[in-house]
Amino acid sequence: MKTSARSGKISTGIIVLIVVAVLVLGGFFVVWGGYNKAVKLDEAVGARWAQVETVLVRRFDLIPNLVSTVKGYASHETDLFTHIADARTKYFQAKSIPEKAQAASLLQGSLSRLLLLREAYPDLKANQNFLKLQDQLEGTENRIAVERKRYNEAVRLVNTYARSFFGRSFCNMAGVEQAEYFEATEEQKAPPKVEF
Repeated sequence: MKTSARSGKISTGIIVLIVVAVLVLGGFFVVWGGYNKAVKLDEAVGARWAQVETVLVRRFDLIPNLVSTVKGYASHETDLFTHIADARTKYFQAKSIPEKAQAASLLQGSLSRLLLLREAYPDLKANQNFLKLQDQLEGTENRIAVERKRYNEAVRLVNTYARSFFGRSFCNMAGVEQAEYFEATEEQKAPPKVEF
């Protein structure tokens, strides 16, 4: 009798030990998975911003060529050209993603105005260099729109996770903060005005 009671206590003790070990191990895997998910989402935001920045830099590299072409035809539009140059400088001096997004947004309205100048200058409208640069710039603007959308999707995913019940804890552990969306400014939403 004593042997069977002792054997029952041992087997119950082993079962309890196994259950505790499974719970601890399961908890470890949940924390490990949640932490890694927070890090992956944060890295995805960084990677998407790098893509946005690549196309923004391409845009800023094209603009001096476009401005040089237009300057010959529209020499009195110096205010517009100065604004474009200032926006470019602000972008490359910006230190954070929100600052770079703001500087890129400042340029948007000026570019619209610059492209509308072709209507006022028929020779410019027919200039092959201008047409090529305009095509490249329009292609770049499309790329920016696509990459901005992808970046904002990555931001949405990390922000949703960071606001979820357990995700908040995992994000805090990993040092992951909510990211900012790349949104249009009020200036960008207004239709461009070209005055002569």
